[in-house]
Amino acid sequence: MKYYPMPTTQSTAQAIILANGDFPRHPIPKLILQYHQDKSVCCDGAANNLLNHHLTAQIIIGDGDSLSLDNQIKYQDKFIKLSDQNTNDLTKAVLFCQSQSLQSLIILGATGKREDHTIANIALLVNYLSIIDDVTMITDFGVFNAIQLLCSFESYSKQQVSLFSQSPTPITTTNLKYPLNQQNHIYWWQGSLNESLGDEFTIEVNNALIVYRAFRE
Repeated sequence: MKYYPMPTTQSTAQAIILANGDFPRHPIPKLILQYHQDKSVCCDGAANNLLNHHLTAQIIIGDGDSLSLDNQIKYQDKFIKLSDQNTNDLTKAVLFCQSQSLQSLIILGATGKREDHTIANIALLVNYLSIIDDVTMITDFGVFNAIQLLCSFESYSKQQVSLFSQSPTPITTTNLKYPLNQQNHIYWWQGSLNESLGDEFTIEVNNALIVYRAFRE
């Protein structure tokens, strides 16, 4: 059974990807980014913000449409320009990590700003299941993981938990306030706003499911 701990400021991965949503403000994603600049892969639009916060990226990747010309020139030794319009910059960064045999990723800055970008970035976690062993998306409010088998999650009493399925899959849970027993969800909202009853819960599925856990307030 795969176990998903809650992220902390000490969390790490083989690569830290910074997407072009809201720049991290919560101490956990903010300090993860700060502590692991040497592992950072930055989507091109996010590089401007990163540099404004006096942080540097190891790699800047994207189609170049959001990176200032000055920064394209200044960081040309770190900038990988990929013009493929069939993938967004976040996926370009993930595929780059895969090409480097990096199989544990933390994604930051993937939410906020435009809502369509937020929804697309969260939904893409399902696509990454087949190519990356361990992907965690951390926001200023909580953490997203995509799963497709029996998994357990670190939690705390009354933690807000939401489940989102892109296609029908029987869902069975333990230690959630509103338990599910081989229940299929048709609509995105059906698994939202559940609540943990303790320090751990489990979810069993046989198809992709996105799990959200909120940080303590």
